[in-house]
Amino acid sequence: MRTEAELDERLATPSAGLLDDLAALDGDVLVLGAGGKLGPSLVRLARNALPAKQRVLAVSRFSDPRLAARIEEAGAVAVRADLADEAALRDLPDAANVVYLVGAKFGTEGREHAAWFTNTYLPGRVADRFRGSRIVALSTGNVYPFVPAGSGGATEATPVGPVGDYAMSCLGRERVLTHFAERDGTPMALIRLNYAVELRYGVLVDLARKILAGEPIDVTTGSVNVVWQGYANEVTLRALRLADNPPAVLNVTGPEVVSVRWAAEALAAELGRAAELTGTEAPTALLSNAARCLRLFGYPELTPAELVEHTARWVAGGGPLLDKPTKFERRDGRF
Repeated sequence: MRTEAELDERLATPSAGLLDDLAALDGDVLVLGAGGKLGPSLVRLARNALPAKQRVLAVSRFSDPRLAARIEEAGAVAVRADLADEAALRDLPDAANVVYLVGAKFGTEGREHAAWFTNTYLPGRVADRFRGSRIVALSTGNVYPFVPAGSGGATEATPVGPVGDYAMSCLGRERVLTHFAERDGTPMALIRLNYAVELRYGVLVDLARKILAGEPIDVTTGSVNVVWQGYANEVTLRALRLADNPPAVLNVTGPEVVSVRWAAEALAAELGRAAELTGTEAPTALLSNAARCLRLFGYPELTPAELVEHTARWVAGGGPLLDKPTKFERRDGRF
């Protein structure tokens, strides 16, 4: 993965399991929020995995028309629409399978009302519009409380305990979707994801950039989950077959709890630099246990050590970056 084209191809290569699962689906796949961080690669993966007779419809405002063009070059149908516009939402094409990726996180401090609109109100409007379709909705591990670093992470049975407006609004999304699932009999799956990484963004990119810039890395948040985005995309699509009523809930992340100190020092070694570490690891962190996901869908193809190696090579080589910091180190829920 030395070029962006090679990276995109790797992210869009389906596994045998994904091919089998999507071959068993009827109808088109509609991806809402296709212009976000995960959207373009998930759309291309879906198009490569679905039988040719089934369409992949990618919905976004597409403020950058080049992204719409690239999606159509990949064989998907780009649909320009603002989901906040009731008429635009109503006029979207019907689809048997809906993947909902829309969310607001960064820049919402001071505009908490906007986060609640996007994360809680809008999903209800979508669920009402697509009642009866299979719906997989992206949620987040932020709905869980901080847990002891040595606990192995929160499971799907762990009582929720969101910190801050972003996390609370995401739990609101789950509650609202569950209401519509119960009301309309709509099968759903809720994907509690954290933290997806690829070579253009993610926790490891954040650390690598700080190391190259000579900036200190605070290890107070001493442990994180990371997972290769290709795996997260695949599980999100395969979860269409898990959709149920009440909604199925699935933690999606890597099998390991990754030490931020280890990751920083490993990246620094790959980069030939020294990592300046500050702070002392807190006894708790935001961590998820993905044992159920791993049992259902197997393990990610890339380990944390491999992700460190790929990320260091990419960042040091001047590979393109999305410039969207994860702010994984925040412990107050403000983004």
